[in-house]
Amino acid sequence: MNDFQLKLKTVIDEYVNFIYQITKDFPKEEIYGSTSQIKRSSLSIILNYIEGYARYKPLVRLNFLEIAYGSLMESDYLLDFSRKQMFITENNYNQCKKYTREIGAMLWTETSNLRNSLHTN
Repeated sequence: MNDFQLKLKTVIDEYVNFIYQITKDFPKEEIYGSTSQIKRSSLSIILNYIEGYARYKPLVRLNFLEIAYGSLMESDYLLDFSRKQMFITENNYNQCKKYTREIGAMLWTETSNLRNSLHTN
């Protein structure tokens, strides 16, 4: 992994840990609903990112990066849902959205660069 990829991994890790922290305050009746889902979708981002880099074939890596991006979009929607349901404070929501924008832009750059390198080889 280069410096950009390590930075992305660090930001994703911060986001996942932040999600795990704030979901401790979600309603107990949501433990098997939105709490579980947002934790799983956020964790899926970093797990697919890491697994993608453990793969040798670039097309396989690209697939894992795309899955990570999809999990980010799922997590992002669940933030909006949690805000509307008042499970999350405005400050925590804003911090999470800052993370999702940064991660989304970085993942998009990473997938675009990999896709472009596959077309030029």
